[in-house]
Amino acid sequence: MGKPFRFGVQLSKLDSTQWAEELRTIEDLGFSSVFVPDHFSNQWDPTALLGAASAVTENLRVGTLVYDVDFRHPVVFAKQAATIQLLSGGRHEFGIGAGWMESDYVQAGISYDRPGLRIERLEEAIQIVKSLWSQDATSFEGRHYHVKDVPAAAHGIQKVDPPKILIGGGGRRLLHLAGRHADIVGINPQLHEGKVTADTPSDMAPARVREKVEWVHAGAEAAGRDPATIEFNSLSFVVAVTDDPQGLRAGIAQNSGMTVEQVADCPLFLTGSAAEICERLEKRREETGISYVVIQGRKRSDLEPFAEAVVSTLAGK
Repeated sequence: MGKPFRFGVQLSKLDSTQWAEELRTIEDLGFSSVFVPDHFSNQWDPTALLGAASAVTENLRVGTLVYDVDFRHPVVFAKQAATIQLLSGGRHEFGIGAGWMESDYVQAGISYDRPGLRIERLEEAIQIVKSLWSQDATSFEGRHYHVKDVPAAAHGIQKVDPPKILIGGGGRRLLHLAGRHADIVGINPQLHEGKVTADTPSDMAPARVREKVEWVHAGAEAAGRDPATIEFNSLSFVVAVTDDPQGLRAGIAQNSGMTVEQVADCPLFLTGSAAEICERLEKRREETGISYVVIQGRKRSDLEPFAEAVVSTLAGK
């Protein structure tokens, strides 16, 4: 059957005066987690937001979807994540990826290297981070990073469970890496052009999703890991609980190059009646293992219909 369903919310910022109430609303509606992306657009800093979120909630897990490996040194990542894990009582999900949005790199004057180099950096960074969570001191000599005798990431981190590692990606090489290292794997479209295009959604058609999951399984097996231990995650950009989704699906299909049925069964879009959405999520979990569903939004009016229709029905089952 796969792992029990969990549901999360991705947001990039909050109301500057009611942010604590917004986070508690997400928790009260039954969502498992809140995630923050990592871009140089008009968003709040993810690490600061997650620290605050963990302080004003009791059970809500806090994570990134996902940090860009090129924006911080892995020693910094390790210390940030370890500190959040300790202060939150073990509720951190450390999401990291190889970076994809070219405009971020242009804005910050960072070299936008080819994907292979960025993925190499990611794998080295993960090795450093994991060592800093488990060892008294870490030294590492790689192609991209060189660290010497760095103390443990935070005092006491070895005495608690490390943060869950979430790696998101859409290509074979990155998802193979995720299978080797991640506790949670986000199945995403490939973004070769460094931006979202009209063709992006079609890379998440059902057959493509199944192929991507197989790449993760192959990576896990190559590393001697049981693929069944990995939790699979998806991010939905359009959510509409409605008894008449055909017009919306037709519009998405026209703009994405997908068929209407592919749109209906694509993880990027959750459309349809409550019963249909639940049925499709259960079928997708059976076929792909995807059980951790993240939607976008932060206001009660955005989240409540989905929470009432889907989260209350499936969460934990």
